[in-house]
Amino acid sequence: MSFHLSQKSLDKLVGIDPKLAQVVKLAIDYTKVDFGVTEGLRTIEKQREYFEAGKSQTMSSKHIDGKAVDLVAYVGGTVCWELNVYDDLADAMKAAAIELAVPIRWGAAWNIPDIRAWRGTMEEAMNYYIDERRKQNKRPFIDGPHFELA
Repeated sequence: MSFHLSQKSLDKLVGIDPKLAQVVKLAIDYTKVDFGVTEGLRTIEKQREYFEAGKSQTMSSKHIDGKAVDLVAYVGGTVCWELNVYDDLADAMKAAAIELAVPIRWGAAWNIPDIRAWRGTMEEAMNYYIDERRKQNKRPFIDGPHFELA
């Protein structure tokens, strides 16, 4: 099955680092799950709003300087927030990042600086991150839709 980014998604890539935008545009060709771009560039005000609401862990978001994107999965044409769908989407981002030689970090595997180096599935990467955080008695912060330049 072949998917395509909508014009709305392409518009949200405007101002994003060209390397990251290329990865997203190629990943749509590799994905098993349709997706779109929900957010690229973010203002400091919007970041503050997300930070204060607990939707972000930092005020130093890479969204502010165009080095991060948030993607949304569609299953049957409907928005899907189930985490298992996002590890499939991350597999497509990893494949595109490898092909284009662009280092990418995924928001559900923060302890892996560049997903290209991970030798398993992105589901395994996420589970590894969760296990590592639990060993540290820390709660994992899972942001499955988030991808950023490493």
